Amino acid sequence: MERTVIDAVAPSDAQDGDLATHPAWLRLKTAAEALQPLQSKDGSIENPDAHAAARAHVTDLVDSVAELAPFFPEDDEYLTAVQADFRRWVDDGFGVPDFYDALVAFHPEKHRIDGLKHLVVFPMYTQNGSRNRHVEAVLVEVLWPDFIAELEAGDFSNKLFVPIRFLDFTSGYDTNAAVLFPETVAMREIPAFTWGAIFQDREAARFRRVVTAASEITKLDLPAEARELLENQRLAEETFVMWDLIHDRTHMRGDLPFDPFMIKQRSPYFMYALEEMRCDMTAFRESVRLERDLTARAQGDGESLTDAEAEILRHAKLVQYAVIFDRIFRFALTGSRSRNYDGLGGQLLFAWLHQRGVLHWTDTTLTIDWNDVPDVVVALGDAINDLYWRSIDRPKKSHWLAAYDLVRSVLEPHPASAWARGLDDETLSGLPRGMTDAVLDDEFPLSMFYEALGKKMGDVIESTSGITSND
Repeated sequence: MERTVIDAVAPSDAQDGDLATHPAWLRLKTAAEALQPLQSKDGSIENPDAHAAARAHVTDLVDSVAELAPFFPEDDEYLTAVQADFRRWVDDGFGVPDFYDALVAFHPEKHRIDGLKHLVVFPMYTQNGSRNRHVEAVLVEVLWPDFIAELEAGDFSNKLFVPIRFLDFTSGYDTNAAVLFPETVAMREIPAFTWGAIFQDREAARFRRVVTAASEITKLDLPAEARELLENQRLAEETFVMWDLIHDRTHMRGDLPFDPFMIKQRSPYFMYALEEMRCDMTAFRESVRLERDLTARAQGDGESLTDAEAEILRHAKLVQYAVIFDRIFRFALTGSRSRNYDGLGGQLLFAWLHQRGVLHWTDTTLTIDWNDVPDVVVALGDAINDLYWRSIDRPKKSHWLAAYDLVRSVLEPHPASAWARGLDDETLSGLPRGMTDAVLDDEFPLSMFYEALGKKMGDVIESTSGITSND
């Protein structure tokens, strides 16, 4: 894969690792945090009495960006544009901010180099955090190890995917937010998005904390490789990069009814659960394939693997552990019980493994038959893929009903479920929204196993809000 090399050297004696304590960054953070309470939900500052203070904060912020900009030569066009957008916001009287120009100038996907830093500041909301479009800023660095570059250059091309880790952030990211997406930015029109970034350090750190606690509570005897994954932050980060690389590209690949998840459409929440699980099951399936193919090559004819292939082989097994543990321990118990599609996906995987005899909860001890797990998990992916393939020829409502039947075949619906009893003709013949409205907020309640585990895991899961690799 062709990789861009940046030859520019940052000014002054400060090293990249010191950027989080650089005076200009600290002033920028302070200015951004001071602007937030002055802003309305849409990002504007409606109170004229606050404009004088806001102008001073924006001046500090813009001056700080200008001082820091030489540290980020690859982002020169963006950092110039973002200063202009902030000045225009002031000149226009602090209306709804418009950072379209800066957004279309920002291209982190063009510089996927391991350890490369970016300064990002926008009026935006943070997914899984605040829904207020307020000024937020992050210092990040790219995670792009050689084996990921080789995967992406081969069968897993994903030009939009940018894996990153936190160096520092404003309060909007002191939450569960683990993504930096362009669609969250305040802008006058929607451009063609060219990148999406995921904070792999946060994903890895909360995975390690939650799964460590869950395995202790359930007395699960972890394989040596899984224990290493929980003990090594960098290894976990790289594992999540590989998982997300494959997961992310899957959303627009395969036998899809049309566009199952990416366009904004109102669907029963279990449809989103199945789409996320389809992508996770694809990541799992491909990891199994890579592990088996590379193992056969190394053992069959004695052919030695390249360094990158050896790392792919190592991480392919770890991705399988990560998918299972994150889904059944963290996803299943994180968030509210109101249409929690990620939680539903975790419940689905646990029950699927249990009902097929590879996961056991006996004598208050959890055991997993690891040799049999890969084929059983791949079979869940097959079932979801078959649902999608058949639904290409089905009306939307029939697709939804078939999807419900798939989930219901594994998970017990709520006793009061109208879907489980059978929707009446008026609902079925009406607009699709009637069917969606009939889905209970907690259509598939937690099992007794998860109710008990949730009581023991609640504080641990809550403690992961705002977590980074330093925690």
